[in-house]
Amino acid sequence: MRKKILILTGPTGVGKSDLSIQVAKALSGEIISADSMQIYKDLDIGTGKITEKEMQGIPHYGISHIHPFDEYSVAEFSKDVKDYVHLISNKNKLPILVGGTGLYLHSIIYQLDFFQTEKNSDLRKDLELEWKEKGLEALAYKLTRLNPKRAEKVDLQNPQRLIRALEIELENPKQESQGLNKKNSLYDPCLIILNRNREELYHRINCRVDKMVEAGLFQEVKNLIDRGLTLKNQSMRAIGYKEIFDYYKEKRDYSETIELIKRNSRRYAKRQLTWYRRYDQGIWINLSDLNEEEALEEIVINWRQ
Repeated sequence: MRKKILILTGPTGVGKSDLSIQVAKALSGEIISADSMQIYKDLDIGTGKITEKEMQGIPHYGISHIHPFDEYSVAEFSKDVKDYVHLISNKNKLPILVGGTGLYLHSIIYQLDFFQTEKNSDLRKDLELEWKEKGLEALAYKLTRLNPKRAEKVDLQNPQRLIRALEIELENPKQESQGLNKKNSLYDPCLIILNRNREELYHRINCRVDKMVEAGLFQEVKNLIDRGLTLKNQSMRAIGYKEIFDYYKEKRDYSETIELIKRNSRRYAKRQLTWYRRYDQGIWINLSDLNEEEALEEIVINWRQ
């Protein structure tokens, strides 16, 4: 029997974290993070990581449990979620996935068996070298030529995701990604997608970046650089971190860096919304039209239905 879970997603800056606490209280739930960067320890400000005070006593899983030097895959996320759901369900609580990483959520909604492909370090090195020499466009073209269906499911602007997809494809030539559209046999998800009017969302994103800078984002990145982290590390490819890394390498000035973070965050939000539109079962809630109490009521009603 598939386990009932609630998924609360939406673009960066939409207000998922605050609302998720109220949802967890209303439905007696506990929260599993579905954010690919909040899993890292010491990446707090730039990832918008919820604080212990903001959690208001609601248990959270999948936050700050990976070292910044380590890599973390979708397959590992899927396995961890299985353990978290089992733990939460055994307490007679509702598992609530909260986050905006599309591929993470996709691995829960659908059966992504092909992600179990073993990593090939030599192939990975070759692909990374090709990326450096020829750029992302060349890798994107290669994946599209090998498997157009898989290319449609991957963020072609994300080097890590693109290289991993090519690694899987090259290790399994001509293999059909049947898992992409096969519903996950473990879960029965209620998918809630939060959104706002574009102008309001973009304004919130810009203000969010300003607050992160005021809270010490540049120093947070500097501390990570001083520890030896570079753009080769998965953790440092997060928006905010990669731009500030370049700032400290004197590739752009302070103001340009902040504006670039804002621009890249807005573009990421746009890509997220495009990703979510593939889910016919998704229930969209526009927070520009509702206050928090009304939005909470909508979520609870849809969950109970």
